[in-house]
Amino acid sequence: MKIRAAVLREIGAKRPYRTSQPLVIEDLELDPPGDGEVLVQIKAAGICHSDLSVVDGNRPRPVPMALGHEAAGVVKAVGHGVTDLAEGDHVVAVFVPSCGHCAPCSEGRPALCEPGNKANVAGTLSGGAHRLHRADGTPVNHHLGVSAFADHAVVSRNSLVRIDPALPFEHAALFGCAVLTGVGAAVNSADIRAGQSVAVVGLGGVGLNSILGAIVAGAGEVVAVDLDDGKLTLAEQLGATKSFNSSAADAVDRIREATDGGVDCAIEMAGSEKALEFAYRITRRGGLTVTGGLAHPERNVSIQQVSLVAEERTLKGSYVGSCVPVRDVARYVGLFRQGRLPVERLLSRTLPLDQINEGFDALADGKAVRQVVVFD
Repeated sequence: MKIRAAVLREIGAKRPYRTSQPLVIEDLELDPPGDGEVLVQIKAAGICHSDLSVVDGNRPRPVPMALGHEAAGVVKAVGHGVTDLAEGDHVVAVFVPSCGHCAPCSEGRPALCEPGNKANVAGTLSGGAHRLHRADGTPVNHHLGVSAFADHAVVSRNSLVRIDPALPFEHAALFGCAVLTGVGAAVNSADIRAGQSVAVVGLGGVGLNSILGAIVAGAGEVVAVDLDDGKLTLAEQLGATKSFNSSAADAVDRIREATDGGVDCAIEMAGSEKALEFAYRITRRGGLTVTGGLAHPERNVSIQQVSLVAEERTLKGSYVGSCVPVRDVARYVGLFRQGRLPVERLLSRTLPLDQINEGFDALADGKAVRQVVVFD
């Protein structure tokens, strides 16, 4: 079938993107779903820093590539072997397809699925196939097994979670990445306990979800840290108990003083080595520093090695919030319905596919928390 999709033709385009147009809306051919695959009509797709990191070259991927990985939509057809989804089901796409059989999946860590990661790096679906191509037969790569900036997508059944059809698509899309990654980092990776002090460094869509996750987990003190005062204000409105602009020369000292020597747990979501070093410095002796921000692969972090031993510090990575999607999407949607996880307040605006380059400008400029591309 013919579809319209936003295709990245080359990485590293100069800003502003509204001028350089790194993403071009193309008419592509989409093959029918193969074994274990599903055709989804995309209804909403979030614009995420993980998409931007491909556009600007921080996360190199093979091009041409149809971008987009955070989405919600409706099942239109299923391939052979798919028996637990049917036409009309509403689904959220998760950007790491989990095979259920490799060592990490068997250990309950599907975010680290080995075949899923291999396919994501190669730009294919989890079975190794390309279902997207141009009219001349040239293949177009898939982005994280989803390629959601398109009116339709063929994805692996292992990338989908069925959701309540009453959930608005523009809200549902956020559960595929921002909510799983942000809330999961607080609830799963950090395993925050009631009464603990928590700081979140970097208040984009994922970082603000970590704020919400810390609150849901019962943190006694939630400290918001960012370079943007507007995002700090939003964090306080969401329930953060303190906020600090990290551009201040004495920011680390002020946070440590305000938290009696540092927080029990600091979560870094800025995707910057400097932000991670900052988060580590505001963590108390014996505390935990979690990073879920994706920096350029050539960037390195400098920390005081002896503090890991003498202070029994822990530095831990978090990918997709250490989530089990089939469990956690339902759990977080339930909290949303109870009003305890107000992710709708993170939605900055909706926009049509034709304005996607402008959307990436707003994201890169820090002028938006979460923007969602919507389809009729």
